[in-house]
Amino acid sequence: MDKLLISGGIPLEGEIRISGAKNAALPVLIASLLTDQNLVVSNVPHPQDVTTTLELLGHLGVRIEVDDKLAIDVNAAELTSHRAPYELVRTMRASVLVLGPLLTRFGEAEVSLPGGARSAHGQSISYPGVRDDGGASHGRRWLHPGQQPAGRLQGCRIVFDTVTVTGTENLMMAAYWRRRTIWKTQQRTRSRRPR
Repeated sequence: MDKLLISGGIPLEGEIRISGAKNAALPVLIASLLTDQNLVVSNVPHPQDVTTTLELLGHLGVRIEVDDKLAIDVNAAELTSHRAPYELVRTMRASVLVLGPLLTRFGEAEVSLPGGARSAHGQSISYPGVRDDGGASHGRRWLHPGQQPAGRLQGCRIVFDTVTVTGTENLMMAAYWRRRTIWKTQQRTRSRRPR
């Protein structure tokens, strides 16, 4: 479409509800894995990816309550799993965002490679100390952490191959427990617009 023509002259009136953006809601919901506090995320849209994200969080042990206005109360105080199974993450790229918080909370993580909308650059999953070793029975779908001292990620210099919003968000969440040194970690070609 080259242009949109609007014939005016009729004043608009009334009220409509503007919901939040899915691509902003998913990282916020997943960031709940970083705390043991109750969080309320309001004005959440309800596309399938949000439903899948809530199912994934529930699988990991997050307590979830949704009210009739789509405000979501989440509590990740008692996580029960560091494994994000292929059946839940195969349909959306944003599911890889659980990798950083799970590594932060458990010191280890198993996260299936995500599916979802295709990117012109393909999947950009760049993570220090994480290797794809073809674990489990799903071939190359599993990501496992490398050996980290005392089960914690260590700060380092990170260079992405391309600008990546999801990669930047993931690294920022992984660095949460190292918040005193997060800005000492250099990320070149990081996204300038993480949510």
